[in-house]
Amino acid sequence: MLDLAGERDAPVDVVRSMARAIFHRGPDEEGFLWRPGLGMASRRLSIVGLADGQQPMSNEDRSVHVVFNGELFDHLEKRAELRDRGHVLTTHCDTEIIPHMWEDHREGMFERLRGQFAIALWDEKKKQLTMGRDRFGIAPLYWSRQGDWLLFASEIKGLLASGMVPARPDRRGIDHVFTFSAMPGPVTCFEGVNCLPPARYLQITKGNRGDNVTIQERAYWKMDFPDAGQERDGDAKTLVDEFEQLMLKAVEKRLRADVPVGSYLSGGVDSSMILALASHVKGKDIHTYTVQVDEPGLDELDAASMVAKHIGTAPPIVQKFRTEDALSTYPSLIRAAECPVIDTSCASLLQLAHKVHSNGQKVVLTGEGADEWLIGYPWYKISKALGFLDKIPGVELSDNVRRAFLRMSNVPNFPAQVRRDIEKVIGGTNPWIDSYGVLCVSKLRFYSPDMLAQMDATAPWAMLDMDLDRATQWHPLNRGVWMAGRVNLAGHLLQAKGDRVAMHSSVEVRYPFLDEDVFDFTAKLHPRWKLRGFRDKHLLRLLAERWVPPFVYKRGKVIFRAPLDSFHLEPEPAFVAQLLSEESLQRTGYFDAQAVRHWRKAYTSMRAGSLPRLSIEMGLAAVVATQLWHHLYIDGSLCELPTVGSAPAAT
Repeated sequence: MLDLAGERDAPVDVVRSMARAIFHRGPDEEGFLWRPGLGMASRRLSIVGLADGQQPMSNEDRSVHVVFNGELFDHLEKRAELRDRGHVLTTHCDTEIIPHMWEDHREGMFERLRGQFAIALWDEKKKQLTMGRDRFGIAPLYWSRQGDWLLFASEIKGLLASGMVPARPDRRGIDHVFTFSAMPGPVTCFEGVNCLPPARYLQITKGNRGDNVTIQERAYWKMDFPDAGQERDGDAKTLVDEFEQLMLKAVEKRLRADVPVGSYLSGGVDSSMILALASHVKGKDIHTYTVQVDEPGLDELDAASMVAKHIGTAPPIVQKFRTEDALSTYPSLIRAAECPVIDTSCASLLQLAHKVHSNGQKVVLTGEGADEWLIGYPWYKISKALGFLDKIPGVELSDNVRRAFLRMSNVPNFPAQVRRDIEKVIGGTNPWIDSYGVLCVSKLRFYSPDMLAQMDATAPWAMLDMDLDRATQWHPLNRGVWMAGRVNLAGHLLQAKGDRVAMHSSVEVRYPFLDEDVFDFTAKLHPRWKLRGFRDKHLLRLLAERWVPPFVYKRGKVIFRAPLDSFHLEPEPAFVAQLLSEESLQRTGYFDAQAVRHWRKAYTSMRAGSLPRLSIEMGLAAVVATQLWHHLYIDGSLCELPTVGSAPAAT
């Protein structure tokens, strides 16, 4: 925490409480820095430089101090470069390169860092605090200004533990959940708490006597793509060869650790390729972990086992996940994610990370990013098919078809102008508008009149801050890639399925597909190498032909999820009934109690798997998750579950 008004001592008990609240992120060591007007704390999960990686770390004259969460995968190469330039480095830890790179490059340091990171750096000479996040938002970072104090932490729990940040709801954040099924930032569900977006740094500079404080947020990198028609093309072998070498390097770097590295394995092409490349680099002694869901069509154990056998690793370590587990685990999931979570499969990944921890491992590889960079989601195909209807300029046939389908399916819809307004702020057509629309109509079903009125003036799509000058020049599929990275990846996969649920069990997840060079390569590719006809991830599947059996690279996309209606089992769980009681719904004020009661009865008579039922299931899951979040963090009177403050601390 930083005193913005002068050099008052940071309250020691406050900073220590903030550190204790995120103990699970670093159970191995703690460290503190105390300077006039500043207090910083570190919780360390020791993975690199086990014996000498204690934080905070400083440069030679102790004028620059750093606390850091994450990994810098090319720190060995950077250390050699720094020594060649005369810097003195005394540890084996990646953290140590940061203060020295600051000396050489100042803010330009961030664009040179390669890895996953959240950094807080204090420059003693300039009386300046600088905080930054990695390009894709793997490591989280939150901040809040409370009067003349600025507080920051890797999780919101750390801010709340200060006792200086009140836990009040921000309805804009809840509206983001119902818009994107994600929390992409910068707003959160907590009033006054800001999420620093990916690829940004926040710089706070104080005057000589604490006056003239400036707080500036800047982007050091932006996702970009060639203008439509200028993308890279070529022959298949050349592109696959280059992609293969980039992926091998990305995997090799993410295997660097002073502890064993495991791998998640679903049996899909993404995780199978990561395991195959990791085994090639490191050998077959890699533990793999998979979830076994007790519903036909969702269980991936057979596929994962066949992949492990083909590659030659040991059979996967299995975490069984039953429908009732989604219910029993959800309170812990919401505590970990710090926002409502609609995707029930996140609960299974919370359990899977615990399995990794109980097996004595701290690090796993996973395949997130492949679907984002290489068009792996089914709605791209739907959008492409509907796009054939718009060949006549000025005639919006595809939108007419969408709206007619929703009317026939008895699904409510927004006025046609709403879609056009969204397209204006995101540079044009985008496949994700249809995907998010399935949930977004839940606002019309479930929001209370007051919530609808308040949210009518907000603009969640505009808050994503897309560069319209560039976006209008991109191929529509690349606009989809941008949206996938900015929203689905940063706001959902890396939060509720990645860092937050893994770190809840003190496990670090690493993402080879999110390597900077891998993204740069795929971003420049012509869209036909991403979606060839209706074959998704075309280039990756060509590469996979060299490494994994046909049943893997020919396998279609299987969206990993648990049943969405897990909250509505018979008999009904007590906490669900309490959260959805008329009294609890009126207490929060977000939802229309009569509408919730009606649709809870009505949806069960609808055909399983149909769009109307899916839309209602997602909406009801969002209502339950929001009520649960409010109970755990804001009110504590909605049901009998313990709140975050009264729940046992992570160990």
